[in-house]
Amino acid sequence: MNIDLAVWIPAGRSRGYTRLLVITKPLLGARVDQQALKEQVAEAALERVAARHNDRLLLGIGTGTTAECFIRTLPAIRSRIEATVASSERSAALLEELGLPVMDLNSVGPLDVYVDGADEANEQLALIKGGGAALTREKIVAAASEEFICIADASKLVHVLGDFPLPVEVIPMARSHVARALAQLGGQPVWREQTITDNGNLILDVHGLHISDPLEIETRINQMAGVVCNGLFANRPADVLLLGTPAGVEVVCGSTLS
Repeated sequence: MNIDLAVWIPAGRSRGYTRLLVITKPLLGARVDQQALKEQVAEAALERVAARHNDRLLLGIGTGTTAECFIRTLPAIRSRIEATVASSERSAALLEELGLPVMDLNSVGPLDVYVDGADEANEQLALIKGGGAALTREKIVAAASEEFICIADASKLVHVLGDFPLPVEVIPMARSHVARALAQLGGQPVWREQTITDNGNLILDVHGLHISDPLEIETRINQMAGVVCNGLFANRPADVLLLGTPAGVEVVCGSTLS
């Protein structure tokens, strides 16, 4: 990892959550792009996992381009990993390609830590996920993990969730029924055609929501008949949010975890 100084600088506090800045090698010039920030924050997540968890690691692994950056760092601690559990077939394939052990969640029990990206996050560590259509398995693996580390570039941090369309996984026969129910919430659901989840279901992306109470909306949508899962992670939010910035990795976490 490109950490020059092992220093945590307070960057502010909001509603009981602490924001800190880890000083890293600056990302200058042409390297300051989204991919460089993803790689930077993936390295920071690896450093945190390696420092805070024992050997014989049971790792939950997310889905998406940022999660794949993290997966590519894992050979550095291969000898400490007992097993990984992937939240998608795509992530499992990459883990296996790198020679890392992949197991079914039912075979390994509770996991030490889950690392995944997000499409949006707020300062209370509630998330919108599911841009890669893996939201149901992501939510299951997150729920089965002692710690959830979310990694993203700083553009994903917002005050109010909802600018990113909220993914909802639905049983195919319930697509129109669920779409009507979502419209009654004030959203504009759009069927993500040509997308079939790893569970064989469909995705509705809900535009136009202003999600000031993520837990309430998550609960209401999950109670709709035909909904498998929605992409709000408020009932099980992240424990730590690592944000890649040109100045370093910003950390948003509960004060007890900082």
